[in-house]
Amino acid sequence: MSLSEGRSVRSMGIASTTLAVTAWGGSSVVAKIIDMGAFALIAYRFLLFGIVVAAFLAVRRTPITGEALRHSLWGGLTLGVDAALFFTAIKFTTVANATIVNALQVVLVSLISARLYGERMTRRDMVYAAVAVAGVAVVAFGSSGSPSWSLGGDLAAIGALIAWSAYFVVTRHTQTKVSTQHYTVCVALYVGVLNAPLAALFGQDLSWPSADNWMWLVIMAFGSGILGHVAMNWSLKTVPLWLASTLTLFIPVVASALAWVAFGESLTPLQMGAMAVVVAALGMVVQNQRGARPGGVSAADAGPAAAGGGD
Repeated sequence: MSLSEGRSVRSMGIASTTLAVTAWGGSSVVAKIIDMGAFALIAYRFLLFGIVVAAFLAVRRTPITGEALRHSLWGGLTLGVDAALFFTAIKFTTVANATIVNALQVVLVSLISARLYGERMTRRDMVYAAVAVAGVAVVAFGSSGSPSWSLGGDLAAIGALIAWSAYFVVTRHTQTKVSTQHYTVCVALYVGVLNAPLAALFGQDLSWPSADNWMWLVIMAFGSGILGHVAMNWSLKTVPLWLASTLTLFIPVVASALAWVAFGESLTPLQMGAMAVVVAALGMVVQNQRGARPGGVSAADAGPAAAGGGD
């Protein structure tokens, strides 16, 4: 692949990642609207997506295979744990806190990305990412005193952070063995199957949802599933792992803004300013990637040693 073709694919990957994180920010708010327990919500949301899309693939004569299920197991386990903890956090703490803590995966994933794949952040990108992290921290501190905050919810969000980081790494590795479509569907089925018994164990109602809940479940399942997970899973094959992780810092901006509109969750002028800083910093990261060489190093920062490099 030529350098220009590589940059074109990366631009598509960045656009796909941006679409995914925007959809996930919106799903955080939808989850709070649905009147269901966290585990029951996850079971319905992921099984709805997984069963419908699996049936669609079967009609197209590209059915889910045992091999695809086997290769997708770890993705399903890590995302299942993340989903269970994250949506539990959504129910017990502010939308802002839950999404912000989870978005801090950039710290873990950037280290793993460099260690496993040689995808190292440039000095400029590190500065921009640090500014974005500082921005989300300002929003988080501003939310900690609101009535819907709880320590237990924040601890659940930290657990989700660890599982979410593992999911990114597993997804990058697995998609060399299975297509994005099949991987996403298999993972959804695993997540739904894992969370259904958790809902029963914790006494959550698994009965047929109301019409209103079904409407929001469909929006969440296919909005987050197609615009979120399919888009992100594909982009992880085209952009550096650290870049996809860094762009998840946009999730709290979307979630906090929508929660302010939908639920009246407080946002101070300082928090709003911090959100603007996050958007600007992430915009600079994306701008820097326009001139990036394969491996995530920009032409400006690569130096002579990278002139003939590439993967």
